[in-house]
Amino acid sequence: MVSATTLQAIERYKEKNRPYLLEIEGVRKEFPGVVALDNVQFRLRPGTVHALMGENGAGKSTLMKIIAGIYTPDRGAMRLRGEEIHLKGPRDALECGIAMIHQELALMTSMTVAENIWIRREPRNAFGLIDHARMAADTRELFEQLKIGIDPLAEIGSLTVAQQQMVEIAKAVSYQSDVLIMDEPTSALTETEVEHLFGIIRDLRARGIGIVYITHKMNELFEIADEFSVFRDGTYVGTHASTDVTRDDIIHMMVGREITEMFPKEEAEIGDAILEVENLGLPGVFHGISFTLHRGEILGVAGLVGSGRSNVAEALFGVVPAKEGTIRVNGREVTIRSSADAMREGMALLTEDRKETGCFLPLSILENMQIAALHEGHVRLGYVDEAGLTALCDDMRKRLRIKTPNLDERIENLSGGNQQKVLIARWLLTKPKILILDEPTRGIDVGAKAEIHRLISRLAQDGVAVIMISSELPEVLGMSDRIMVMHEGHMTGILDRAEADQVKIMELAAR
Repeated sequence: MVSATTLQAIERYKEKNRPYLLEIEGVRKEFPGVVALDNVQFRLRPGTVHALMGENGAGKSTLMKIIAGIYTPDRGAMRLRGEEIHLKGPRDALECGIAMIHQELALMTSMTVAENIWIRREPRNAFGLIDHARMAADTRELFEQLKIGIDPLAEIGSLTVAQQQMVEIAKAVSYQSDVLIMDEPTSALTETEVEHLFGIIRDLRARGIGIVYITHKMNELFEIADEFSVFRDGTYVGTHASTDVTRDDIIHMMVGREITEMFPKEEAEIGDAILEVENLGLPGVFHGISFTLHRGEILGVAGLVGSGRSNVAEALFGVVPAKEGTIRVNGREVTIRSSADAMREGMALLTEDRKETGCFLPLSILENMQIAALHEGHVRLGYVDEAGLTALCDDMRKRLRIKTPNLDERIENLSGGNQQKVLIARWLLTKPKILILDEPTRGIDVGAKAEIHRLISRLAQDGVAVIMISSELPEVLGMSDRIMVMHEGHMTGILDRAEADQVKIMELAAR
């Protein structure tokens, strides 16, 4: 009788010797002033989930865009099913059976679900017109296979982010792709939605589809990935089975150094109250929000998606002003009807979605940094002190270790993590007294997270009052002096650092 150990060894041998579905060899890609990829390799087996790991700017997205036909490599080879291919665009990739689901969803919000899935491939009737009934039926059949409960005739704009994510996945699957690339697919999903997504991924894997999975979340890697490859500074570091390494091994491979403390929370002197909020409300969104924020304090805000956390932040900063309650800054009641009002009171807001509400994508890094600091402190006789402001921006670039050849580079050419650092730099240049951070480390690698956490701690030590909203409970617990928990527009409690744990937070968040 063959032992269980022998059977496992046989399975590992079969897995290691399975023919590759996709092979990348010696690929190099340069952009002006930057070598994004240098002699990299990557191999994907059919019927596996292969995670791609690395810090922001490591080259992950560049490689995936090459595989998806968005970029053309300067040199190197790509083989699909053993045959070398040369992609001239995304349509070539789709025709070859390669589909990519981007982190920033690209659906057309005014069109229906079915229209989005079959765009440019719409079924036609005998008169050459679009057969909407058949298109809806095809969509329902596709959704039944994937266990997706969405109305094909619903407008995309009426769906949640999670539902739109499922539509993107269904669209990719509809091309009958052999290779499916997922870029941070769970960044805006709840735990229940993540489980549903993982169920779909396991089903696709069972059908023999090769899935490239880009994530910064270690727990996801160990739950869903069969293998992982690590990139660092545009170079290939190595590939391993996910069962052969620990979390610390992966972090060390990614950053090339030890991350000894993920949440470097340092003691800061908690000073006087700087912000007092009483019964703040916005009808239909949130109400009865009351709390006090002190100088040097980090107030974490936790709650499930849809709890109203971001809405409170936007109300405090005047993006969507509150209709009820009072706000006091330094004991003085203030009226905040706009972001300009909030900035005059020493506030700054890092928004949740850097692409939609943070970055001015066509503009340079310099323009994105300085845009909030164009106030009297940098204006002389009606003219902006360009030299002085540029020097400050360059100092901030060095301080936050933003990876870019120069400040004239367009911000859309940066990785997500470096874009986030530019936005943080923008607000630090305003020298805020109250800093509101909405998901400050979403989509950022472990090395950059530790840097941003260290920066937040230093700001608190300097007397800045920080409100930090995060969906990651370890981050909230590790960085906060107190934690305010929200549920469906209500504040359900405030916990001190010493008494807070994940169980207590979830009990308050799910009331």
